[in-house]
Amino acid sequence: MKHLDTKRLVLRDWEQTDLEDFFAYASKPSIGPAAGWPPHTCITTSQKILDSFIKSQEVWAITDKLSQRVIGSLGLHPDEHRKNPNCRMIGYVLDDLYWGKGLMKEAVEAVLDYAFNDLALDLISVYHYPFNHQSKRVIEKCGFTYEGTMRRALIHFDKGVTDSCCYSMTKEEYVHKKRS
Repeated sequence: MKHLDTKRLVLRDWEQTDLEDFFAYASKPSIGPAAGWPPHTCITTSQKILDSFIKSQEVWAITDKLSQRVIGSLGLHPDEHRKNPNCRMIGYVLDDLYWGKGLMKEAVEAVLDYAFNDLALDLISVYHYPFNHQSKRVIEKCGFTYEGTMRRALIHFDKGVTDSCCYSMTKEEYVHKKRS
């Protein structure tokens, strides 16, 4: 994956040395449930997921330029709901110590630029649970278009059935937004 720099962040490949930073935020009860996974209760869980990040080459480690710490992740994955191979879905997580500072918007915008300009993708989608208001704000601030809510579409890690709110951005919308 391409190394992406923003004003305050570096998005880069995951490394084994990121394990402690990853576990530090992934074990918080405010982080995982909003993204659909339980808080990590042991570092072994974080290690397995870190290994999958490294193997998949679909997820960036979001690092804070000042502290050099990993503070979140941002993935660019195939969208299971779309048959078009030229579409991808983003998913992201950010340590709650960094919420409300515009950092995730900054990271998403860097990935949108990469996805549309370097990878020449047609469309980027993003989903959130109805109760994840922080993610909804990021999505709206980035200029995604609300497509609708898939009702009772997902089974949450706690076994509850939940809706999934869907947004997308086409390459044409991205180009228009950049010109505005």
